[in-house]
Amino acid sequence: MRALVAAAAGLAAALALVLTVTAIGPPEGETSPKPLLTSAPAHP
Repeated sequence: MRALVAAAAGLAAALALVLTVTAIGPPEGETSPKPLLTSAPAHP
């Protein structure tokens, strides 16, 4: 029974965190103009 209560409390905390982040919205700022590297550079 304790495990069920702990799981419910954890789920409620995670849901509250998700809803809080959703309500606040994304952080202000802009993305980097430089593209991300998608592969390792060639070996010399």
